Formats: sequence, structure tokens, C-alpha cells
Amino acid sequence: MDPRTPRCHPAERGEIHCHHLGGVCLIVSVFSVRVPRSEADWRAYYELRWRILRAPWQADGEARDASDDRSTHRMLVCNDTGRVIAVGRIHRQEEHPRQGQIRYMAVEQGYERRGHGSRLLLALEQAAREMALETVILHAREQALPFYRHHGYTLVEPSFLLFDTIQHYLMNKRIPG
Repeated sequence: MDPRTPRCHPAERGEIHCHHLGGVCLIVSVFSVRVPRSEADWRAYYELRWRILRAPWQADGEARDASDDRSTHRMLVCNDTGRVIAVGRIHRQEEHPRQGQIRYMAVEQGYERRGHGSRLLLALEQAAREMALETVILHAREQALPFYRHHGYTLVEPSFLLFDTIQHYLMNKRIPG
């Protein structure tokens, strides 16, 4: 490579594009973390959540639950197409006001292991800071344990069995202010 060629970040994991403009590198993100606002946003958000987390087990019913209305939601959206590729939420625990719970993290099939889940998790942890939470808990499926450990979560104990087949594990993390 010519040492005079401008160096910039590669388009890692499909998250950024690098454009050279007269020796200046302009980095444009392909994905944005957003708060669902419109009816179309919410429809896409809940559809992805249901399809990834419930449909494989033929779970009937609504993708919503009773604490959705008091939760802070985030979604990762492709800027070019508007397609929702990852969703998740956090809510304050009523019995422990300084503790939040992350729930319903889901990444679209074909987009896993590209950093999208990490980006969404960091956005939810930032929401936890904005809510002045000190600790975050979650119940992770077994295959997600390495992901959450990588992000500093500690395994506490096995928690519950979903659909009589999917073991979940309680994990927690202190959120520095």
C-alpha cells in the first residue's frame, strides 16, 4: 500500500462505509440506533422480536407484555432501507429502583456476529445510565452467555426454563455512572 494513501477504518462488520474525498476519509454509518416512534416502527420492532424469540417454538400470542409501556426501547435500523435488524428494551425493576432489566434482545437472522447486538446492548446500557440505574440484570439463553460475558455480565444462576426446553440464566452487571 502506498504510504501516501489515506488510512481509515475498514468497513468492519458492515457497519460503516469509508469514502475518500480528496485525501479526506468520510465515515458513514450504515446502521443507526433509534427509539421506535411511528406505528410502522413499532410494528417492525414487535414483528422481529416475535419472529426471532417466539416463532421458532410456534408460540402463539402477542409479542408484547405488560411492562412494555414502562420500558425504554431501542432498535438498530439500516439507514438505507429502514429495515429493523435488532431490538431490545430495558425497564426499571419496581422492587429495586436502582436496578434495571434488559429483555427481548433479538438480532435478525443473517446479521448475527457482526457487532449489531453489541451496539444495541451498549445503547441499552447508556439508557440505564440515563435512568440512574446502578445494576442491570437479564435472563440469557445458554447460547448467549459468551456474548454477555464478553460485555462484562456475570452469571448468577440458572433462572427459568422457557417452553419447557430453553434454559435461561440470570446475569448481572454494575453500570458505572
